[in-house]
Amino acid sequence: MGEFSPWHWLLVIVLAFLLFGTSRLGDVGKGLAEGIRNFKAALKSPEEEKKEAPKEEDQKKS
Repeated sequence: MGEFSPWHWLLVIVLAFLLFGTSRLGDVGKGLAEGIRNFKAALKSPEEEKKEAPKEEDQKKS
């Protein structure tokens, strides 16, 4: 009773699609991915940012 079987998760996913629709869930997924990306970028040390900055500038000039 305490564990969720794969059938329980499938039911939860189907209900989420019915309640919110695929476009709204896609927007939530995109927002979550962007938040994770920003979080990882914030955790980088300043030294790593200095190393990567010239690479990004070179790509923009091309």
